[in-house]
Amino acid sequence: MLDVTGTYTDHYELAMGQAYFLAGRKDDTAVFDYFFRRNPFQGGYTVFAGLPDLLSALENFRFDGQDLDFLEAQSFHPDYIAYLKTFRFTGTVCSPPEGDLVFPTRPVLRIEGNLIETQLIETLLLNILNFQSLIATKASRMRLAAGDGALIDFGLRRAQGLGGYHASRAAIVGGVDATSNSRAARDFSLQPSGTMAHSYIQSHESEVEAFRSFAAARPDDCVFLVDTFSTLGSGIPNAIIVAMEMERNGHRLKGVRLDSGDLAYLAKKTRAMLDEAGLHYVKIAASNQLDEYVIRSLIAQGAPIDVFGVGTSLVTGQPDAALDGVYKLAEAGGRPVIKLSENVSKITLPGKKQVWRVLDERGAFYGADVVGLENETEIPVMHHPFIPHQSFPLEARKTEPLLRPMMSRGKTVYEPPPLSRTAGYCRERLDMLPPEYKRFDNPHIYKVGISGGLKSLRDGLIARHRK
Repeated sequence: MLDVTGTYTDHYELAMGQAYFLAGRKDDTAVFDYFFRRNPFQGGYTVFAGLPDLLSALENFRFDGQDLDFLEAQSFHPDYIAYLKTFRFTGTVCSPPEGDLVFPTRPVLRIEGNLIETQLIETLLLNILNFQSLIATKASRMRLAAGDGALIDFGLRRAQGLGGYHASRAAIVGGVDATSNSRAARDFSLQPSGTMAHSYIQSHESEVEAFRSFAAARPDDCVFLVDTFSTLGSGIPNAIIVAMEMERNGHRLKGVRLDSGDLAYLAKKTRAMLDEAGLHYVKIAASNQLDEYVIRSLIAQGAPIDVFGVGTSLVTGQPDAALDGVYKLAEAGGRPVIKLSENVSKITLPGKKQVWRVLDERGAFYGADVVGLENETEIPVMHHPFIPHQSFPLEARKTEPLLRPMMSRGKTVYEPPPLSRTAGYCRERLDMLPPEYKRFDNPHIYKVGISGGLKSLRDGLIARHRK
């Protein structure tokens, strides 16, 4: 896969790093926040994904000889290039565990370190977290739509280049069960899955001979693609013939796949034909431009589909294609800083912060996260971050801190769990989120507020800069 070194970044990050270095600021401290301003897909939540890949990339982030030669050719200062020769990320990363649910405007990650190192990793961080969180969120919506039905990622061939590699990983975090992506399955210990292509059937003299040949090669993991010529006219009848032959030889056909036409109608007819032949155990898989809305419609129509193959819509994050995550400076040299804007929603939150999730009496999510200064211990009132005089009392409500140390001094300080456990954690957190936030149409807006201490700090900085 792509070798991620120091030049895997935007040019202006390197230029700013040089300016800091030449100004003698390489040891100045900094705190950055990663957050986003809008949930994707007009939804009510976002699934946080990509953390282990980010931490691994940060541990190995360095400038190799080819990088340094390139920077020299771009006329970067020789002293700066000499500094980058031994550069390593030595900062701290605090975040929730991968698979947690996160919401707009609140910090998702807090990055601490020196000014140069925290600046140089910006593009890498955004590249990994924005993409994987987008795909994990899309997958979770498909998981909600599919209910108990199996979901398989078929998207590699439709992905944007090598993005398909991490899309398959993120899809598992969000709730997909398996992937056709063999390399991702190998590297991330995923369950690989696949059937056959139309070309396999076309390469034989007849459809039934193609099915026989495939069954002979894979007698215990055999799924027939049945729409090459006519799903109901030949595909299913031929699949039944070969399935009966397999039974006589002590094997069972695993399933049939529908890849075109009216999937709800064809699935019902297919189920009836299979059941009439006594093949109740043969599962029905469906593919062809599925997304959460199509899956929901198929289930609402009573389509007896056991497995949904999801591809283009999943791995490209349609229709949004990107999460609008940003990376903003919150503190420099121990001094809280702020970015102002004519658009009040783009005014940043200064200082070193913590995020607390408010819980209801059952321990489920109440529907609110509150952002406060890290040293605050009690937050009796949560204030609206942008609308004056709107607040909500938090007295006697349980909260849990969300930003936990994941990396310290450039070394990962937690053991990333197996991906299956991360997917399970995501399901647990979704179960804790009330249903009104998970609906596809007009989801309830999850509240994010700020503490009184943070509000005072922000308002004071705004007043100072606007004098």
